[in-house]
Amino acid sequence: MAGDLQSWVLMATARSPTNIAVIKYWGKRDEELILPVNDSVSVTLDPDHLSATTTVAVSPSFEQDRMWLNGKEISLSGGRFQNCLREIRRRARAVEDEKKGIRIQEEDWEKLHVHIASFNNFPTAAGLASSAAGFACLVFTLAKLMNVNEDYGELSSIARQGSGSACRSIYGGFVKWAMGNNANGSDSIAIQLAYETHWSDLVIVIAVVSSKQKETSSTTGMRESVETSKLLEYRAKTVVPTRVSEMEEAIRSRDFASFARLTCADSNQFHAVCLDTSPPIFYMNDTSHRIINLVERWNRSEGTPQVAYTFDAGPNAVLIAQNRKAATLLLQRLLFYFPPQDNDLTSYVLGDKSILNEAGLQSLEDVEALPPPPENKDKVPHKKFSGDVSYFICTRIGSGPKLLTDENQALISPVSGLPK
Repeated sequence: MAGDLQSWVLMATARSPTNIAVIKYWGKRDEELILPVNDSVSVTLDPDHLSATTTVAVSPSFEQDRMWLNGKEISLSGGRFQNCLREIRRRARAVEDEKKGIRIQEEDWEKLHVHIASFNNFPTAAGLASSAAGFACLVFTLAKLMNVNEDYGELSSIARQGSGSACRSIYGGFVKWAMGNNANGSDSIAIQLAYETHWSDLVIVIAVVSSKQKETSSTTGMRESVETSKLLEYRAKTVVPTRVSEMEEAIRSRDFASFARLTCADSNQFHAVCLDTSPPIFYMNDTSHRIINLVERWNRSEGTPQVAYTFDAGPNAVLIAQNRKAATLLLQRLLFYFPPQDNDLTSYVLGDKSILNEAGLQSLEDVEALPPPPENKDKVPHKKFSGDVSYFICTRIGSGPKLLTDENQALISPVSGLPK
């Protein structure tokens, strides 16, 4: 290992998106290796709006492995972090930085400690797959820093050992996580079904119903479902294999009607499995149910789906509109029923704000002037639920992880090796 032993810090920074499953992963056949009981299919979200940014640094002066998440130091002793670190270190290759006069041999990586700083630009542990973005970013950044020469399928297998759904965030666009059959998990990897440009018409609106940490973690919930739910057993063996094939075809042919039908049905069945678990798990709340009713009424009135809904292990609604026009109408409906509590519309609708302009919504006065949705006239009282939604995020299908070369985007100081 060349260079002044106490003076250098070598870093890499990357950004990875989160993903939302349209055919759900729920239940493991192997807890240690995180091997699922069924295949799943997801869409990767635009990293500009929902992503994790991670900086990994190494230095001979670091005395131990350390990690900071959203500015707070957390323990790296957990098996999932250690599995990812071990697998990347095992594949690390020699690295040379001529500017800094640093040369690290393959065998040196085992002796070097890492400092990791990670930041999510969306709520953590609230059912928006923050762990998927986080572990995908950790593995991707470690691999770049340590010059790992593995294909993305192999990296997805390592990310899976941190958080199951993280394997899908190694790719952009539409992604399938194959459950695999091998006991060692070698064939349980992510496969990209289509690039993000394949179906660029789709617009995604997320209603953040609650950014609080959920009461039942996904890990605990899955374990209890596997142990007690007969519906989960039937779902994994009988329902999902057919659904995954149909979803792959819907994506390939950009058939939104089929895509929406499958997405909504699978979300509903996933939450039915949660209710079939003993004790039952309640991830959705009254606001979640109101949003489902809003979408179902609208889709039925049009005769063909305009929007698909899906809910992960939390109350937040992920709504996928078939195009920009449907997205603007969706946003109008959402803001009619769930207006902001204060006058600040710009902090209530985040992400791609251009949809607000297209919906003709520049101010709170515009929101207050919205007419009732036509499918609801004289049928349901026009009750408003201000305060039930924390905020909305408008986004789209996005790309996979990217290395950030601008040192100003690094989360760790190149001088101290500590978070900025």
